[in-house]
Amino acid sequence: MSHTAHIRSHRKPRRNASSVAVRAGVAGGVLSTLAVAGASAQASAAEPVTQTLELPTLTADLAQQIAQSADATQQAAANYQLRAERDAAAEKAAKEAKADLADAKKEAKAKAEAKRKAEAERKTAEAASRSSDRTTLATPASSGSSTSSSTATGSAAAVVSFVKAQVGKAYVSGATGPSAYDCSGLVQTAFKQVGISLPRVSQSQSTAGTQVSLSNLQPGDILYWGSAGSAYHVGVYVGNGMFVGAQNSSTGVVERPLSYDPPSGAVRVL
Repeated sequence: MSHTAHIRSHRKPRRNASSVAVRAGVAGGVLSTLAVAGASAQASAAEPVTQTLELPTLTADLAQQIAQSADATQQAAANYQLRAERDAAAEKAAKEAKADLADAKKEAKAKAEAKRKAEAERKTAEAASRSSDRTTLATPASSGSSTSSSTATGSAAAVVSFVKAQVGKAYVSGATGPSAYDCSGLVQTAFKQVGISLPRVSQSQSTAGTQVSLSNLQPGDILYWGSAGSAYHVGVYVGNGMFVGAQNSSTGVVERPLSYDPPSGAVRVL
């Protein structure tokens, strides 16, 4: 036996060629993978990232909403135009109304002026007529005018007698006797004595009978002051150029000559 027979060998066992090749291939593959990964990482770090945005697809609902919005815009524009036209028409109408009002005011002013002139002329003519009547009423009895007649018969005499009997009594507005009267109350009560019913107020009594001239008065005629139908005072003609009337609260019922307060007209009911 050799002296080296029991000594363990420190050599590494041989590896066969195929095992070595496999190991080398595995190592090479790992290294290649690492290299590729590193290169990819470097490339990723060096190149900028680009993000892609996807635009929304134009759906049927969106298209309908856009169409509706367009219609609404068109309608709003039409409404604004209509409003503008209406405002313009209103402004034009206002101008025309203002012009018409101005014309109406001018016309009314002209009519009022014409009416005022006519009223002034009427009053002037009435004043002239009353002045003429005053001269006639002042004519003495010898003139033969019927105004100066003192003769009264029948119902007229009864009326004259009654009003003369009330002279001196008080004047009270609205009174019809027996102790006080107003002007129309005295006339109404006097004619009531002979069965004649007269209206209560002066305005109506001034048109209750036949209009007669102041130059042709007879006892018992009703005298009035103011216009027929709108008289403000009445009395009774008693003959000889005299009348009896409830004048006012200061004088009461009095008998006065016609010249004291010439009447405007007269009516005859008897």
